[in-house]
Amino acid sequence: MSRTSYIELSRSRLKNNIDYVKSYINKNCRYVMVIKGNAYGHGIQDLVPVIEECGVDYFAVFSAAEAEQALSVKKKSCDMMIMGFLDKEHIPWAIENGISYYVFTLSRLKESIKSAKELKQKAKIHIEVESGMNRTGFRSTDFDELIQLLKENKSHLQIEGICTHLAGAESITNYDRIQDQIDLYHEIVDYFRENGINPTYRHIACSAGVLNYPETQLDLVRVGISNYGYWPSNELRMRKLLAQKDFIDPLQAVLSWKSKVMSISNIPEGEYISYGKSYLTNRDSKVASVPVGYGYGFSRDLSNLGRVLINEKRVSVVGVVNMNMMLVDVTDLPNVKEGDEVVLIGRQGDLEITVSSFSDMNNSLNYELLTRLPHDIPRIVVE
Repeated sequence: MSRTSYIELSRSRLKNNIDYVKSYINKNCRYVMVIKGNAYGHGIQDLVPVIEECGVDYFAVFSAAEAEQALSVKKKSCDMMIMGFLDKEHIPWAIENGISYYVFTLSRLKESIKSAKELKQKAKIHIEVESGMNRTGFRSTDFDELIQLLKENKSHLQIEGICTHLAGAESITNYDRIQDQIDLYHEIVDYFRENGINPTYRHIACSAGVLNYPETQLDLVRVGISNYGYWPSNELRMRKLLAQKDFIDPLQAVLSWKSKVMSISNIPEGEYISYGKSYLTNRDSKVASVPVGYGYGFSRDLSNLGRVLINEKRVSVVGVVNMNMMLVDVTDLPNVKEGDEVVLIGRQGDLEITVSSFSDMNNSLNYELLTRLPHDIPRIVVE
């Protein structure tokens, strides 16, 4: 192993998660898997071929850079949309490659029309409308000019979708806000249709929308975090588990993160460990170094708080997490040796360190922790 750690991606767990979410979705609804944020830290180029094996044929990314990565490995028959950043210089590239993309400003629409005319090829666009999240999307004040441009340039545009994004569908505290968004979205779509704008897909639902608001399953759904084995919120997880006959979590984490013991040292009682004076041994101790630190995705906030698995036991991080390594207390592991497997996230024997528990240690979200995993950690697909 030349790298200090590696990530395993489970094919069977991915298939399980996709099948579970699909079981909630209407048969006539197109399933789009969101692979933004380097496929939520799992690795776009490593995971896309496996996702295709699981029966998914439509991907959603945030930027042109992510689209380039996916394009290099996906099948030609699979569709792709860009939901966010797309410089005007890359619009012709997207059109030429048949990639659809969100349009949420008049300037992007005008640039799309210009490029489509020059290329003599239709631009496939999703009109994003603002329904209450107040992030990106056309507002009602834009509609007259927007609709006029769309109607005047029908021969240069393919209206792939009209879409919006729900502002917190994972929590019941946002119920009124979500209902207002749903109602406004339908009013907007009706208005566009009355004016002769008929999209191929109406789409509004994310993972939380699919699972919490079935009425948001229109022509297409954009499912992200749940595909990877994580719930949009603990609240939603508990609601689904309590509704089941058993209490077994139907979602399974696809990702495991592992390293090895680099060295072992014997430290006398009363000695400080690592930088500063944050940890003082209270007994003669055995400490193992693990070649993963905050420079490799293991947060410095986990100093004296983190846990890892070694020899099927949970052991504590001691002292300050360094840039390139951490130290863990293995005093109670009589058989530990250099080269032993260290599980940072995942299962070893009967024990597991989940992303949820890992992120709870330093108050970060599943999404944040996963997407911070460095791109250069090797990803290995396992069954």
